[in-house]
Amino acid sequence: MKPRLWLPAALLAALLLGGCPSPPIQDPPPRPEPPASDARPPVEPPKPGLPPEFQDPSNPLFQRVVYFDYDSSDLLPQFIEVLRAHALYLATHPRVRLRLEGHADERGTREYNLALAEQRAHSVRRFLLAEGVSGKQLTTLSYGEELPAQPGHDEAAWALNRRVELLYGDSS
Repeated sequence: MKPRLWLPAALLAALLLGGCPSPPIQDPPPRPEPPASDARPPVEPPKPGLPPEFQDPSNPLFQRVVYFDYDSSDLLPQFIEVLRAHALYLATHPRVRLRLEGHADERGTREYNLALAEQRAHSVRRFLLAEGVSGKQLTTLSYGEELPAQPGHDEAAWALNRRVELLYGDSS
């Protein structure tokens, strides 16, 4: 007699559950467009103590990050005038020191990224030296992939992490 009891219970459950309305299916929210591969991070606010020309967004000295293509340490043409402006500033301010910090995106081994980031810093250094900057004013440092400017695992983030940062100091 017990096997017959489960059949009415199952029919009753099916009727009750089948009559429950389900929430309407909604389209997923639109995904934001990814930034262009040459996207750049927002400009950071001026740091106290920097000369006025470094705080003016229309001045090339305001730009203190140089970006690179994937797996490359070649300077991109859009950064040549920026680097020339920095070279002129350094040549006319011999007591000012500049640290060139090289970075890479997360792809590749740690050792490879350290070497690539160092090559990038040295590319900027060679350019500045050729423009008349004293070698005594320049130091280089490689961080590889260790200090990403942009977290993420896509081309937009990687493009922002392939860089050399120009960090000024004064030896006086």
